[in-house]
Amino acid sequence: MPIVAQSTETTDWVSRFADEVIEESERRAPGKPVVVASGLSPSGPIHLGNLREVMTPHLVADEIRRRGREVRHLISWDDYDRYRKVPAGIAGVDESWAQHIGKPLTSVPAPQGSAYPNWAEHFKAAMVESLAELGVEFDGISQTAQYTSGVYREQILHAMKHRGDIDAVLAQYRTKPKGGAKKSQKPLDEAELEAAEGSGAAGEDDGSSGSAGYFPYKPYCGNCEKDLTTVTSYIDDTTELSYTCDECGFSETVRLNEFNRGKLVWKVDWPMRWAYEGVIFEPSGVDHSSPGSSFQVGGQIVGIFGGAQPIGPMYAFVGISGMAKMSSSRGGVPTPADALKIMEPQILRWLYARRRPNQSFKIAFDQEIQRLYDEWDKLDAKVEDGSALPADVAAHSRAVRTAAGELPRTARPLPYRTLASVADVTAGHQDQALRILSELDPENPPATLDEVRPRYDKAEAWINTQVPADQRTIVRDEPDAELLKSLDEASQQSLRLLLDGLAEHWSLDGLTHLVYGVPKVQAGFSADATPKELPAEIKTAQRTFFALLYHLLVSRDTGPRLPTLLLAVGQERVRRLLGA
Repeated sequence: MPIVAQSTETTDWVSRFADEVIEESERRAPGKPVVVASGLSPSGPIHLGNLREVMTPHLVADEIRRRGREVRHLISWDDYDRYRKVPAGIAGVDESWAQHIGKPLTSVPAPQGSAYPNWAEHFKAAMVESLAELGVEFDGISQTAQYTSGVYREQILHAMKHRGDIDAVLAQYRTKPKGGAKKSQKPLDEAELEAAEGSGAAGEDDGSSGSAGYFPYKPYCGNCEKDLTTVTSYIDDTTELSYTCDECGFSETVRLNEFNRGKLVWKVDWPMRWAYEGVIFEPSGVDHSSPGSSFQVGGQIVGIFGGAQPIGPMYAFVGISGMAKMSSSRGGVPTPADALKIMEPQILRWLYARRRPNQSFKIAFDQEIQRLYDEWDKLDAKVEDGSALPADVAAHSRAVRTAAGELPRTARPLPYRTLASVADVTAGHQDQALRILSELDPENPPATLDEVRPRYDKAEAWINTQVPADQRTIVRDEPDAELLKSLDEASQQSLRLLLDGLAEHWSLDGLTHLVYGVPKVQAGFSADATPKELPAEIKTAQRTFFALLYHLLVSRDTGPRLPTLLLAVGQERVRRLLGA
């Protein structure tokens, strides 16, 4: 099959990787489907940093599909990893779960109240649902199913037979320099840490087992199910393997050619899978990619299994508005499901598509989400009128559609900050919300809230879950008589000018013109005067006027945009609160 040329429509990072992956796939496996891969450990909530592990190959796979090529995006669920520690902050989980440390994730009970049969399935389910909403097409592979059904038996026996070769590779990174211990070249990422803690080696994820020699295989105990085991001997000819459990004292001898209760250690397991699945493209986090880490070491070990290392860009961390680096072992770390409650899937896809994998970025759960939506809406308009730059067009296209078609979108995408203000002021009263939204555009009012959904629902969820109670907008029930009585003549005049123009300007654009125009008129300028025609003092006067209105309406210095707030309060109530 001939190599498909690069799409002339885009020159973004996704297209460049797609070119490289297609060419490499044709070289390694001509005529076969292109294979890209991700790996996720359901050891706890799968967070927005983990999502980059999926979105990077998804976007490349989707570009390849758009070019008419067959491609498989594998997601390996590392559900046969050990349960490493009890995550904090997860409902229904307490320190009693520590009794399960060392067992496979699929052998640990789900948190209390879960509808799922085990720990891994509980946390996997939320991610699967989010990926469906994001339009991510994938083939899921349970590593529990792969190992316990014997799928990898030949690969395990091959690893044990060539354990000396594997050990020689790992020894390059295990050697300590003279004069003291070698400093760690990197922080252990979670997958490596899980393997290291159960390996029997002193902090090395290599499967060392003391004086008995090196073994790249770790059995789970036949009595307590934990991986706190030490392989004591192995006979190649018979595949007889003996181990003891350091936790419960159990020991047994098994034939590895018929034994399915264990797994290869992480730095051997990953390259084994590359070879077994024929993976062409798989990214890795910075922890995996530094010298001596699993991706780099795997590139040497994969040849022992007759495979080749995938094309593997390093991807940078994803942050959350000032939060530290995310770790799914901690509770309370935002997940894709959390983000999709407050933003449409197109916006979340766009965040991952517009930045190269090695560029870090943050996902806003605070006020920045309003600015993000403003930026998106401007891009949407530029794409519509043909003025957007090619790379921006490409990122937008990858956000709004996949090779399978367009993602569902809001029919009337009103500004997110406006919808948030309406949801804030109306506090769940949908009839009031519809009234206000209708007054935003009196000539073409929405007939129902369904026209502004799901964006309205996302903005309402943001108000209800992310905005602190003391920042919520509560409109006064009665006028602030004391403040009104204390106003000087200039302040009273500004209120009269506003009240006199309310009826004529009762729309979003009209009220915007009115509230910005009052200080201009008071200073002797036209309400239509542009900033260039006005002295700097006018901005100060506008800020003073706005603060007065906020105090009279919501007893605060700030609040939602004033035109939206005035519409939300209603003309009659505004007049009463402003002393008319």
